[in-house]
Amino acid sequence: MKNKKSTAPEGEHILSTEFFSQVIDSMPDYSIFSVDNDLKINSWSSGSTQLFQYEVEEIMGKDFDIIFTEDDKTKGLPKTETTKALQDGKAVDNRWHIRKDGSKFYAYGQVYPLKGEDGEVKGFVKILRDLTERQNAEKYAKDVEELSVHKESILFILSHDFRTLLTGVTGTAEYLNKNFDKMDKAAAKEMLQLLQITSKQQLDLLDYLVEWARIKYASEAFAPVKINLYTDVKKVFDALNDIAVTNKVHLHNNIKKNINVFADSEMLFSILHSLLNNAIKYSHKEGKIVVRAKTKENSIIIEIKDDGLGITKEIKDKLFTPEITTISNTWKKDKEAGIGLILSKGFVEKNGGKIWVESTEGAGSSFYFTLPSEKTK
Repeated sequence: MKNKKSTAPEGEHILSTEFFSQVIDSMPDYSIFSVDNDLKINSWSSGSTQLFQYEVEEIMGKDFDIIFTEDDKTKGLPKTETTKALQDGKAVDNRWHIRKDGSKFYAYGQVYPLKGEDGEVKGFVKILRDLTERQNAEKYAKDVEELSVHKESILFILSHDFRTLLTGVTGTAEYLNKNFDKMDKAAAKEMLQLLQITSKQQLDLLDYLVEWARIKYASEAFAPVKINLYTDVKKVFDALNDIAVTNKVHLHNNIKKNINVFADSEMLFSILHSLLNNAIKYSHKEGKIVVRAKTKENSIIIEIKDDGLGITKEIKDKLFTPEITTISNTWKKDKEAGIGLILSKGFVEKNGGKIWVESTEGAGSSFYFTLPSEKTK
């Protein structure tokens, strides 16, 4: 095809297609390529080859969606990008993309419509820049910040709850040591029982803190596997049967037997045990606790519902935070309940889920948490 004769004034330069191609190929940090109206790739820069690993001859004529994750393809995002570019003049996004070898990278991208001289859309151009290192740096900074927050939380608990329990133990032991010979036998026995109960609370609190620290600071402890949810709930019911019978609370496992989650088994047991234990403690006599689950997209939503005391707004706003153990009410007296909720939140989030509560004072509570239904990358 012959080039059109230049009509530019003398002394001005015409920027040819070859010149633009050289400019594009001189930017190896960027992937720049175009697709036609059928979303088939019809140009491919050297930066694209470097980023996606496809050579020009391998990629030409392939569908635009070849660079998108399966999840994004299912959502129809390749078409969404071009539609938005047509409507707004460009589409901008930050998302994960797929290389030839299946590895993923995080990129900032822009899509623009390509128009001919008559204004007709000829296709689209996509410009990408790899942000994986920046994304990893931001994740590292976030992880450091999270560890700092959890360290402060542990110190908060140690300085308040643990110190309070230790003070009670040492104070009682000191009194007994000084006055045992002249104390009434019944009074001495009562103080010894108090000492035993307080020591047990202290040991339980220490176990919670050790477990929390183990999960937060030892990544090798995290081992997610496929778990049958019905079976795991039944195991926790068996473990809590005595306390449920003592409190005359009825446990109902309404989980369908074919529902599975992908999570760390020890963490899941701890989450279920903590939430169910709390539900039993704050239920009325002859109360009922129901555990059920439903699937939503790639997650399982687990609900633990009781018809007990319910939760005030003051408490609800501080659940899953260290402040829960300092509120002047029954939760302050039961350190395990507050610490257990903080621990459960950490475990749920470690497994890629979230946790929340819905409650009406005097009418019971529903604790919800989500877990992946299958292995995530």
